[in-house]
Amino acid sequence: MSSPSYMTKETLAELLGAPAGSSVVAVIDVRDDDHVGGHIKGSQNVPSTALDYRMPELVRTLKDKEKIVFHCALSQQRGPAAARMYLRERDRSGVAEDGGTPKKQEVYILEGGFTQWQRKYGTDVKLTEDYAADIWQYE
Repeated sequence: MSSPSYMTKETLAELLGAPAGSSVVAVIDVRDDDHVGGHIKGSQNVPSTALDYRMPELVRTLKDKEKIVFHCALSQQRGPAAARMYLRERDRSGVAEDGGTPKKQEVYILEGGFTQWQRKYGTDVKLTEDYAADIWQYE
């Protein structure tokens, strides 16, 4: 099994801002009750408590994405654990749905999680949705 790499917030912002961004990259936010105060535009919230039963579905639905980026609030525990779980499930499933070879796919963890993301991009409406600055003012 390969290991996930870390992706900087700047690299992710550049990917999301590119014309083909949403067709190339998927952002999976695994925050649970702390999924408040905003989220990366276009990200999918899959709470870490639901990962065990949602992971096979994620592997199937994300099979055509070139890059998958997982994050939580800090990307210290839940985000990295989700990325490793995704890699294990993807490797276990082994083949694409059509029976062919799966597309090459890179799996990342967002360095610093949403906490670092919002410090730089929280107010950028092209990159962040539902941002609530008051929640983050003491960060």
